[in-house]
Amino acid sequence: MSAGPEGPGAVRRKLRVGVLATAVTVVLTLFCCVGGAGAFLLAELDDDPKDPKLASLSCDPTYRVELTGDLPHFAEYGEGQLRNAAAIIKTGQEMKLPARGWVIALATAMQESALRNLANSTVPASLALPHEGVGADHDSLGLFQQRPGWGSVQQRMTPSYAARKFYQKMAKVPNWQRRPLTVVAQRVQVSAFPDAYAKHEELAGRIVDALAGGAARTVEIAGKAVCDAAAGARIAASGWTAPLPGGVVSGFRTAARRSHQGVDLAAEKRTPIHAASAGRVLVARCDPDFAGRRDCDRDGWPNKGGCGWFVDILHAGGFITRYCHMIERPRVRPGQEVTAGEVIGLSGTSGNSSGPHLHFEVHRNGDRYSSGATNPVPFMRERGAPLGETG
Repeated sequence: MSAGPEGPGAVRRKLRVGVLATAVTVVLTLFCCVGGAGAFLLAELDDDPKDPKLASLSCDPTYRVELTGDLPHFAEYGEGQLRNAAAIIKTGQEMKLPARGWVIALATAMQESALRNLANSTVPASLALPHEGVGADHDSLGLFQQRPGWGSVQQRMTPSYAARKFYQKMAKVPNWQRRPLTVVAQRVQVSAFPDAYAKHEELAGRIVDALAGGAARTVEIAGKAVCDAAAGARIAASGWTAPLPGGVVSGFRTAARRSHQGVDLAAEKRTPIHAASAGRVLVARCDPDFAGRRDCDRDGWPNKGGCGWFVDILHAGGFITRYCHMIERPRVRPGQEVTAGEVIGLSGTSGNSSGPHLHFEVHRNGDRYSSGATNPVPFMRERGAPLGETG
């Protein structure tokens, strides 16, 4: 276990770790990491409140979306907008596209039209058709703001047609299921604001889950949608995957280790570590130990301090994942864009560690400090990539 490094500019200080050492149980002696910055011990230590959605969230790959009947409630959108979302998903189901495509399509329509079927003040014929608002972006129409090359006015104002045209072009993007959502959406839409789609990915996944029986938690295996099985190169429709298949051997902020800002996953040396989601590398370096040493190319030991070789990745929605104790220099560099499931390094035991494993953290709101840390176990489970529960 480790607390991990703080963000840039944090003041490092030597820690007396005797109190922490006495709290480590015999069962966890192989995974006793404390981390490289004392400021982690000063953070708010309460566990995250339980998310009530987790208890009721089911996953049914056979669930078929219907356009009638009651719909779930989302504060961000009204009933008409959610019915448009259902139409987009239903079209994807009819085309037998994986659920990842539905998430991409929803996020795109959320950015383009806020899930409203828009007419256009410069296209008089569109005003005579059923619509849910009036735009004025060139001659763009409908949920995806498609221009005349996509079809007639009536076709572009028909949600199922507009969704089908989007999906047809999306499916031609190479490796679209693993590439960042914003990259795929931009290849289809050619927008003047290519980075704008990313902010909708998290909510789009939640809407797909609510409307399609937990479909954002599925991954395609041998042509079939399977729930909660995203690990390594298998990417859930949510865009997430478990970084490696090992089980949790030390939990998040346990009673004995309240400063443990992530979880430790069992792994032998040189097990490939996969990026949990697409994103941009923020940090890839050797974390200094308590004595300021940067000697990550050798095995660490208990009470040494530091994360060893580690990587931080920024993902859509402001989430950050951290991967500690790599055996050698990471395979990625700061500023590099990575795809979901890409191998970013190999597991080891560098830094404050007495046995090979991966220390894995998740942070919210772009906050690399302990104040932003959240429990990775429910976070990853909700995204169809449970830690240590996949083969």
